[in-house]
Amino acid sequence: MNVEEIIKTSKKIPLEPRTVIHLELVHNRISEIMTGALKPFEVSMQQFNVLRILRGQQGNPANLSTINERMVTKMSNTTRLVDKLIAKGHVSRCICPSNRRKVEILITEQGLDALAQMDKALEEAHSNILKNFDKKELEQLNQLLDKF
Repeated sequence: MNVEEIIKTSKKIPLEPRTVIHLELVHNRISEIMTGALKPFEVSMQQFNVLRILRGQQGNPANLSTINERMVTKMSNTTRLVDKLIAKGHVSRCICPSNRRKVEILITEQGLDALAQMDKALEEAHSNILKNFDKKELEQLNQLLDKF
């Protein structure tokens, strides 16, 4: 991926802004591929993330703040994400019997089945995204990214 070619400039971009632009371009490309992989399931990346968080609860309910804390992309519209997943039958919401102010959210069997299919689609997307890297390069890339 050549930054200058993509943004159609003949000027040499200084290293630091070039690096940031490069990271943004890579982010956008990854998002396109991942979003495309989830499109057949009519689920956004954020909704997929909520489903994974709920699956990780291993049958235990989560509340909105727990989900929000664990989101890859922090957002204030977690309630709306959950509402959309409820409408699709992927999650259920109920009032906590011991604390009526607390809302509990669980992934449904339908949600678990759909998530298993999404996982397969995203495995293919990951392979596509990372096809030009060997294991050693991926380890190096992760070490560099850990500096953030």
